[in-house]
Amino acid sequence: MGRFRFWIRTIGIAGALLVCVPLHYLWSIFGVSPWPRVYLRWVGWVAGLRIRIIGTPLTRDVLFLSNHTSWLDIMILAGATGTAFVSKEEVARWPVAGWLAKLNRTVFIARAQRSAVKGQADALRTALASGRPVALFPEGTTSGGHEVLPFRASLLAALFPPLPHLLVQPVAIGFGRIARDIAWIDDEGSAENAKRVLSRRGTIPVRLHFLAPVDPKEMADRKELAARSHAEIVDALKAFEAEGDRL
Repeated sequence: MGRFRFWIRTIGIAGALLVCVPLHYLWSIFGVSPWPRVYLRWVGWVAGLRIRIIGTPLTRDVLFLSNHTSWLDIMILAGATGTAFVSKEEVARWPVAGWLAKLNRTVFIARAQRSAVKGQADALRTALASGRPVALFPEGTTSGGHEVLPFRASLLAALFPPLPHLLVQPVAIGFGRIARDIAWIDDEGSAENAKRVLSRRGTIPVRLHFLAPVDPKEMADRKELAARSHAEIVDALKAFEAEGDRL
């Protein structure tokens, strides 16, 4: 049955791609296309995501900072907000996934090159200056499930000096007790993880909590901003667990 579920979901995802991509290119002739967001939301639903949204996401001039557990986080955040993402540059070379990331206006950075930090921050700052929402997973990688790794403050240099009107909105993505079942661990291949998640029985309840926005102008520096966002996300996830994973 696991193999059957995997293939049914894979066919559903591929079928949606065949519908959404032509519509995206057609829509782009006339303006901003909503179809990447529609497609990513559909992929999440086919994969089993059932999302409860708490709080109100900002629609522009915002950098979302979120914890990171699974590739499903992209479907969750993009489906709810239409945000672009910051991603490591090698994703751009991945078959299909890299192409889709480019369609969603992903900001690619060379995370492994410490000497390129300023250029990476400049690229992010340019994207943010356009007003469009951008999301960053400041842990830099996925964790093992429930824990939230320390946030890397280097890319937050893009927010200093503060841009006019720009706010940071911390976001807590809570999978509750099933977090370890769907977590993408570094030593697991992407194809292996996707197969495991898409073969999983049942739905995946998620709580997507948009926390109060933070004004970078009120922060002393990027490290304070990273620490505050991390603490607020951890507190939100603890509250979720204390409620017994009730969505």
